[in-house]
This record gives sequence, structure tokens and C-alpha cells, in this order.
Amino acid sequence: EKDMQKIYLVEDDATIVSVLAEYLQQWGYECVSAKNFASILQEFHEIKPDLVLLDISLPYYNGYHWCQEIRKTSEVPIIFLSSMDQQMNQIMAMNMGADDYLTKPFDLAFVLAKIQALLRRSYQYSHQQALTFEIGQVTFYPTENVLKKQGEQLPLSPNEARILSLLLQHRGKIVAKETIIEMLWNSEEFIDNNTLAVNMTRLRKKLSQIELSDLIQTVKNKGYLIEKEHAYD
Repeated sequence: EKDMQKIYLVEDDATIVSVLAEYLQQWGYECVSAKNFASILQEFHEIKPDLVLLDISLPYYNGYHWCQEIRKTSEVPIIFLSSMDQQMNQIMAMNMGADDYLTKPFDLAFVLAKIQALLRRSYQYSHQQALTFEIGQVTFYPTENVLKKQGEQLPLSPNEARILSLLLQHRGKIVAKETIIEMLWNSEEFIDNNTLAVNMTRLRKKLSQIELSDLIQTVKNKGYLIEKEHAYD
């Protein structure tokens, strides 16, 4: 029996906290709400959650700050909660390392669907996925969201790992942007080319740290490609 998955709720509106916590507990999640808004990072490390729901406007420091702090050591799934429904904030959120974004007021069933999808995406993998991919001296472990090279480890976010995995599964073929967007979000409503570009940039930046800077080719107006034969092999 797997332990209940734990959700850390960082939200200073007591009503939203109680409504969300009660609802999520009914669905079998353990919900822990933030107590001390001045030390969210410390709480995060103590709680060790499986997913974080993070409000953007908070006392002391905003959600962007805490997201960046958490991202320094963890790739835990993070969903921003916000009452500001602006494209700008969505892109900012993705740049900060968030995985998804919900605007208030929200429908509880919709929140649950997002949480379930993100947890499934981050912690469970389909069986047809290869356990590892070799790229020259680098080994990619999709189920662990990590690249390893001679003992060096490079963590990826769940999104980055899924993008890389999809491109490697179709090695030598062009993967259309739409295919990647669909795989990441199963809907076109939130992630767009812009958000995908942000994820791609982050992934490439990480790959360049282990001398794989030109692994992923952009094929103009078509999509992305990892070539079958590569200089690294």
C-alpha cells in the first residue's frame, strides 16, 4: 500500500485552504498547509511533499520567490495559484520553474484533475518507456528525471524529462511542436508555443552543462529532432 501522496498548500486565505484541504482529503491526498510564511523553504524540507500548490501573493515573499528557492534543490511538481489572470504571469510562472498554473476562483474538480495529471506525469511512467537512453557518455533515466555522466548528476524537471524522452523515443524523426504540447498537457488550453519554447530553452541550457548543447535540433516550422547518429556516440 503506497503512502498517501502529500500536498503542501502555501496559501494565506484561510477559506481557500480549508475548502481545498477538505476536498483533496476526500480524494485520498494528505494536505499540509503552510504555517509560517516567513520560512516556507524550511517547512517544505520538513514536510517533503509530493506536490506544492503555491499562491503567488503571500505575506513576506511572493510565490515566485519560493518557487525559485524550492527549484534550487528540488524538481517537485509545483502548481501556482493566482487571482491574476494574465498571460504575462503564466509565462513568468513557467520561467520560474512552475509546472502548471490555476487562476482563482477555481472549480475544485478542475484543481483535482490538474493535480492528478501532474502527479501521474511526475511519478508514474508508462511501461513502454525505455528504462534508460544512452547518448554517448551520458545516460538518461526518464523515470528518475535525471541525466548522469561519469558520476555527475543533472536533474531535470518532469516536463524537461518528458520532452527529452519523447524526442529520444522518436530518434531520427522530427517531432512536431503540437505533439509535444499534447503530450505535456493533453490539451492546448494552457501550454502554447511560447511556454514550450521556455521549457526547451531550460532543457537545452541543462544539456549544455554536460556538453550536449546541440543535441536537440530545431527544424524550422516543423518541430524538434534528435538525430539518429550523433557525434557523441
